Amino acid sequence: MRRSGSRTGRTWGLAGFLVVLVAALGAWAEPPASKLPGRKPDSKEPWGPFLGKAAHDAIGKEYRLQHPSNTVFLGTINLYKIVEQGKLGDPERLSEFVRLLRPDITDTRALVLFEIKPDNEASREEGREQVGRYLAALNEAVDPDKKLTRGTGFEGSLFLEFENGGALWRLSWRTPEPGVTLYRWSYRRKKSGASWKERAAQKEEELPREEVEQRGELAEQAIRSAYEGGERPKGFQGQVYLPADCR
Repeated sequence: MRRSGSRTGRTWGLAGFLVVLVAALGAWAEPPASKLPGRKPDSKEPWGPFLGKAAHDAIGKEYRLQHPSNTVFLGTINLYKIVEQGKLGDPERLSEFVRLLRPDITDTRALVLFEIKPDNEASREEGREQVGRYLAALNEAVDPDKKLTRGTGFEGSLFLEFENGGALWRLSWRTPEPGVTLYRWSYRRKKSGASWKERAAQKEEELPREEVEQRGELAEQAIRSAYEGGERPKGFQGQVYLPADCR
């Protein structure tokens, strides 16, 4: 009976370990872009359910727009498909544990990769670690002449104007270290009679939480519509000024 109980205990212990391992790997494989942006204890980055999604979507689509002849995979595509569809090598070389990982931007012509994060030190460190993990996995599977590296030199900004002469929201991003693109949202107050460019030159402020709660979803829809050329979302009476408009 003692031996049977011992075996049962070991069986349940192993089962528990496997459950924890599977859960951990599942969380590891979850694309960062799909997660609502959390607020780090030391961060002043304002956030809402739609602002992280809008930032990832806009920054990824802007990269693709700036590199129209390249094959660019955004955060909905996993490593297996990137290797397979990007004709980089044999996707079967990827271990089962990493196949579902999804980098935010992978350019299989330029052979570079970016991870998009809020602009704070904790997120920057997380992005650095994730990029290293993605590259290690990919470069084990790709052909010798198709090794990927961390992308550089990617930056830009766009503005949202919700009504003529109203307050401006700005989404800006930069790549301060290879492979890690950091974004932040900021705010310019309403100024009657001023153009959007004049208001864009005003003092930058933190985006008020009430603005995020009131207009976060609309901001995400408006940015997506601007990039995809669709109809304006209902209730949006303003303009989206993409990076090409801001240069």
